[in-house]
This record gives sequence, C-alpha cells and structure tokens, in this order.
Amino acid sequence: MLAAVEVGAGKEESTWGALVPSAVVDAGLCPQCLGFKAKADLAQGEAVYWRVMHGRAVAREGQLKVEIVDLKAKLRQRERELFGRKSEQSKGKNQSQEGEAAQRRRGQQRGSRGHGRRRHVELPAVEESYDLDPAQRRCPRCQRAFEALAGSEDSEVVEVEVRAYRRVIRRQRYRPTCQCPRLPGIVTPPCPAKLIPKGGLGVSVWVLILIDKFLFQRPTYRLLADLRWTHGVRIAQGTVTGGLARLLALFEPLVKAIVAKSLSENHWHADETRWPVFATWEGKQGNRWQMWVIVSKSTAVFQLEPTRSGKVVLAYFGQPATGILNVDRYAGYKVLLQGGRIVLAYCWAHVRRDFLEVAKDWGGQHGAWALGWVECIGELYRLNAERLRVLDDPQAYPAAQEQLRAAVERMARWREAELADPLGIGCRHKVLKSLAAHWAGLVVFVDHPQVPMDNNTAERTHRNAVVGRKNYYGSGAQWSGKLAATMFTIFQTLLLWKLNPRLWLSEYLQACAQNGGRAPADAESFLPWNLNDAQRSRLAAPPAGCDSS
Repeated sequence: MLAAVEVGAGKEESTWGALVPSAVVDAGLCPQCLGFKAKADLAQGEAVYWRVMHGRAVAREGQLKVEIVDLKAKLRQRERELFGRKSEQSKGKNQSQEGEAAQRRRGQQRGSRGHGRRRHVELPAVEESYDLDPAQRRCPRCQRAFEALAGSEDSEVVEVEVRAYRRVIRRQRYRPTCQCPRLPGIVTPPCPAKLIPKGGLGVSVWVLILIDKFLFQRPTYRLLADLRWTHGVRIAQGTVTGGLARLLALFEPLVKAIVAKSLSENHWHADETRWPVFATWEGKQGNRWQMWVIVSKSTAVFQLEPTRSGKVVLAYFGQPATGILNVDRYAGYKVLLQGGRIVLAYCWAHVRRDFLEVAKDWGGQHGAWALGWVECIGELYRLNAERLRVLDDPQAYPAAQEQLRAAVERMARWREAELADPLGIGCRHKVLKSLAAHWAGLVVFVDHPQVPMDNNTAERTHRNAVVGRKNYYGSGAQWSGKLAATMFTIFQTLLLWKLNPRLWLSEYLQACAQNGGRAPADAESFLPWNLNDAQRSRLAAPPAGCDSS
C-alpha cells in the first residue's frame, strides 16, 4: 500500500514527513521506493528519513552504552566476589577513596598512655636463684673481691607447663572371715566415678577435647597429634568418636532448658550459615545444611537443620512468643510477620553494604551517589549512639530522640525523591526499592531504643562456628552435627554470662560421672541463670585477679 503512494511534482506539502515515523522507516523503505518525483519532496523526504534513522541510532547507541556500563559493573562484581576481600570493610587508601574515615590501626595508638608490663601476680611463683661463679666475684685486674649487696635484682618470666599423667587407682581388697550368707568372696571399695563406664579417659581429657574442638575450633586429629608428639599420649581417633557420640545425651536437658529460656524473652537476633553434613538424609540432595543461631540477652541457641526454609524459624517461634527479632533481609524470616506476634527489625549494615557495592562496581557518579547514602547511614548511627548515651537522662533524651527521628524522615524523603526521578539508572532504583520495601523494619529502632540498628550480634556469635566450618569442614554424621550445635549453644551461652567454659564443663561432667555417666537430675541448676552469686563468681572468666584484657 505504501509503495502506491504518489505525490505530485508541483505540490508544496508532502505526505512523506507524516509517513516516515510510523510506517516507512519500520518497513525499511526510502523516498525513491514511494515514487517521490519532485526534487523538493525527494530532498525533504530524505532529510526526514535520515533524521529519524539517526535519532533511532542515537537511542540504540545510548541503550547499548547503558548495557555496557551494566555489564562492566556485573563483571567487577563477579571479580570482587571471586578475588576480592571477603568483608565489606576496607582499609587504608581504599577506604579514604570511598569517603570514609581511615580505619583505626590495631594495637597501641601513638600518643596514648600504655598499661605497662603486666605482673601476673595471680600466678603461683617458682623461685630460681642465680649467683656469680667465685672467679667472677672479683676484679679481673687487681683480683680484689666484690662486696655483696643486700637484696637481689629480680625479673619475671611467665611459663606454661602442661602435664599428662596416669591415675593409678588401687583399691584395697578384703575377704570375709565369717560364714554369713550373701557376702561376696572379695570386698573392695567402689571404683571412682567415670564419665563413660569402663572408659579409659578421664573427665579432664573429655573437657580438653570438647573445648579444643567446639570452642577453639581445632580439628580433633590435630589435638590427638599434639598429645602424641608433646606428651606421648596415644589416643585412637575411633575412641574419641565413639565417646563423643555417647556424651551427646548428657547435654540434651541443658539445650531444652536454654531454648525455653530463649523463648521466654522478647528480643532476639537470628542468622543462618551453611554447615556441611556428609550424611544421607531422606528427601535431601547434597550435603549443604544450615546452622541457625538465635541470640537473646541470656542465651545463644544453635540449631542444625537440613533446610534454609522459613519453616525453621516458624517452628522455633511457634510457641506463644512475642517480641522483636533482628534479622537480615532474607525472605525466610518474613513468615513470622503473618501472625503479628513477631516484629522484624532489619539490619542497616546490610543496607550500607548495598550502597558500598554500587560504589565499588559502578564507580564514577554512581559511586559518589552511593557514598552519599553511606555517609547518611553513618549519620544515623552517630545520632543513635548519641541518643543511647543520654538514654537515662530525662532532660537530654527528648532532644536526641527528635534529632534522630528528623534524620530518618529526611532520609525517607530523599529516597522517595530519588525513586520518582525518571532519569534514575537501574542500579540506583534497585537499591532504593529494596530500601523502601524494608523501611518499616529498618526504622523499628527509632521507637525501641533497646533494639540495635544492625544484626551484628548474631553474626559475631556465628563467627566461631564459621571458623570451625573452615577448619574441619562441618560434620561427618547427623549426630556429629547435632553435637556441634549443642556445644556451640552451651559455650556461647556461657560466654554471654562471662563464665569460664573450662571450669563450668569440668564441674558439669564430673557431676555426670557421679551420676553413673548420665545427666544429673538437677542438670538445669548448672545453667548460668540458676547459679547463685557465689557459684557465678567461682566459675567466672577470667579467674579472680586475672586481667581480662
């Protein structure tokens, strides 16, 4: 139809300009194809045609440039994930380039007053005396004797001596001299209590094994090699594995009580991380399990689950628990919002990380834009710290609270203005849309000063387990993974109460040994909140008189 269009040679107005944008260019036709004869119409048609084609080329070039920038950003992101640092923290010049203050150097700061050499007066002393040889007590030239002075020149050196030994248990035997019935032929005193009946390892060895693996995250085979090389103690790996499987039941009553204590509180932090379990599980493919942690003021509960589904937290908080849960933005936690009993407080540290990633991956004006948001988030942290500093001051607190609330409202207006900008690029809108979607949870801390702005508490608690995952790569069986979660729960809970895990574990396992290798009936009395002040002082870490720093 378009090819049949004819325009008279003498016409001053042409239909070419109207046809070009909508039909002719799409059809790939040129002015000659449409039968334009007049030179003026032909020139005008060609000009309009090429003007439209140029506009489309410019638009296509602009779109391709945007795609190239996006692909370069994704390439930088993949390279950073593969080869970069595993933390969003930067140091030195890189951090200065991002507009942040230089990281504080570790150790003694220049110009600050030091603490001096520690004396360690709480340790027992073993004195050693040294004297000059008789030939050295006189002048080497005139041979006149030196005069002895009162006192001595003293110095101290800290030494550690670890000793392995055998407990040789000798029980006196007796033989009855009477003919009374029901008497054994040989009478001996009872054998000292053992943690594992008929086992050859004492309580101190099991304390060493549990502490070494689940608190200091050293693979068991390394501990056994150290015992063999340093102390000449040879313990088979199978003996340790079998013993650990039997010890698991001793801690189950404690874990149940810790979970009950956790659910009785109203503020928690939650996080999850992968934990390999090399065991077959019905309905599950692969060995990637999840180690969940839920931290409250009094407890730290670890649970090993085969899934990362929200069903885990839904089952944990399925009992009538009400409160605030600090989490990251993982969708699995959002199932708790359905009941209305749990309020989710999202993590500002993760939001900050989003903007830092934009700055690292996109750079240029987008980097400057992202760092502006990072600076704004830093201001929120500063204002919140100022508010918490005057939390107990009824006169200063209202002003600090109002300053924080005003800063949050300014950030919300800035966010909406950015989202309304039609020229905003995709990387910006993606971050801002996430910020808007989670805004209600991000500002929970404004009305609840006891709620932190981030979820760092859970991540710090998880750090110890992550070190174990790197060192011995998870668990080889389901019971082993459950034991790991159990010991993480107990040790991290003890550390929350500033108790010495080694002292506490020695006392608890000794009580289990006295009970025939079973958990004592009053196992819950060993938990920190059930101890009296004298017991907590005795089991405190560090020991009395020791410098905790």
